[in-house]
Amino acid sequence: MAKRLTKEQKLQIIMNDFKLFAKNFIKIVDNFGNTVPFVLNPEQEQFMNDMGKHNIILKGRQIGFTTLSLAYMLYSAITKPDTNYIIMTHHASVSKSLFVKIKKMYKNLPHDKYDIFPKTLKNNRDEIYFDNGSRIIIATAQGEDAISGNSFQMIHLSEMAKYPVDVQEEIIATCIPALAKNESSAIIIESTAFGYNTYQEMFMKAYRDKESVWKAHFYSWLAKAYEKQFRHTFDESEAWFRANNHGRRMTCEDLDHDEKILRDKYGATYRQLMFRRYYIQTNSLEKFRREFPTTPDEAFMETNKAVFDTAKIIERLQHVIPPLETKEVLGVLPDTLKPYLNKNLFIYHLPKPKMRMYAGVDVASGQGGDYSTMSIFDADGQQVASFYANDIPVYKMAEIANSLLRFYNYAFTAVERNNVGLPFIEKLFKDHGYLNLMKEKIFDQRGKRKMQRGFTTTRITKPIIIEDLKQAFELGYINIECVRTLEEMKIYQEQKNGKMGNKKGNNYHDDMVMSMALCVQALKQAKYYVDI
Repeated sequence: MAKRLTKEQKLQIIMNDFKLFAKNFIKIVDNFGNTVPFVLNPEQEQFMNDMGKHNIILKGRQIGFTTLSLAYMLYSAITKPDTNYIIMTHHASVSKSLFVKIKKMYKNLPHDKYDIFPKTLKNNRDEIYFDNGSRIIIATAQGEDAISGNSFQMIHLSEMAKYPVDVQEEIIATCIPALAKNESSAIIIESTAFGYNTYQEMFMKAYRDKESVWKAHFYSWLAKAYEKQFRHTFDESEAWFRANNHGRRMTCEDLDHDEKILRDKYGATYRQLMFRRYYIQTNSLEKFRREFPTTPDEAFMETNKAVFDTAKIIERLQHVIPPLETKEVLGVLPDTLKPYLNKNLFIYHLPKPKMRMYAGVDVASGQGGDYSTMSIFDADGQQVASFYANDIPVYKMAEIANSLLRFYNYAFTAVERNNVGLPFIEKLFKDHGYLNLMKEKIFDQRGKRKMQRGFTTTRITKPIIIEDLKQAFELGYINIECVRTLEEMKIYQEQKNGKMGNKKGNNYHDDMVMSMALCVQALKQAKYYVDI
């Protein structure tokens, strides 16, 4: 017969387990206004099981991760003496609201029943300081620097996507060294989507890159937590649907194309689909995708602004093939290219003998700003390789291009002449003897036509080659494998000054888009000045 635990033993088990601590000691106000024990929902429990040191969360609205972090901070401050915690929000009013919530959690602990909780020595609008030496502080992204010079056991950046764009990168840079140097310290960034910014870039890199330091956690609107937390809205949605459909519930005959995909591919129930349709009717499809995304790509969609069809880009991103592994390519690759393999150079397919290849090249100075890029396709429109780097000087880029283009059957190549493009062409042609370069026809000062190597982009020619790329991609004439290119295409838009390019910001580039557009021009001409 199992030995019964004493009261002290039970208490010790609870104090050593956050999930049990939350259920037994922490009270929260649920969506129905009731004060209830904090029982973790399935997604919150999953996160606690999967949490790493550097975590970045993309989620739908009101799934409960801010509440989870507040409760976990309070638990950790109580059970780990002399530790510091900080939660940062996008607005002072939000900071105030969250601090009220965590103070209420502390107040509702069973102080009268158990003499195990530390007392507060300081409890004001910015800080809770306990007599065990632990401290919880609140801050705003636009306020004073509360991170530098401190060491935190846990840092929580709430709704980071809504922080001012110009401070997001600096805040991250400040947080990393401020994290306590022990195995249980953690940074948690969580947000709903809000445009293209540092948060979006960090999340998508972590989501797609297995080697990223950051661990991506995504929770869609199909999460189990919504079934309970949004029960009233789900009931309201079903009543609305019945009222407009002779009292009957949704069936397969009622589903439109997108709803069938959500049901068949993502497992959406009819109850969830009625909620989705109801929300769209009261708001908009774009807002639903942002607030309640099905996939990370959908969360960041801006279909009304992008030049390229965002939905097609997202669909393509779900089916791209990974670059070939280093061991598959290293034996056949020229020595010049080996240092860049799977760092700057990505090989999707090796060249086929005698098959014509086509390339586009956009060259930068190599001073750490814009990127030098190459996109290479075979004659069938299948991408075979891509290259990008922002720290390679022009002369070195010419050497790399010569090796890579020759490796791909002496690819017929369109190079942008603008800025450093001209000296690049001269080095590639004269120093390396590369002959298979696209030429454009121009008139000289005397009205005579002549040919010059490269492609000159102007306010007239740039929209034309971008439109050609758009048509080739959206009609399926080319198959893009490069994730970076597709990500750039998502944020490529026509700007207010009439120019075309990427969104404003330090980390947003359109160089891969340009090399891709130039490659399409090479494909259109389909010439070859050499034998292969």
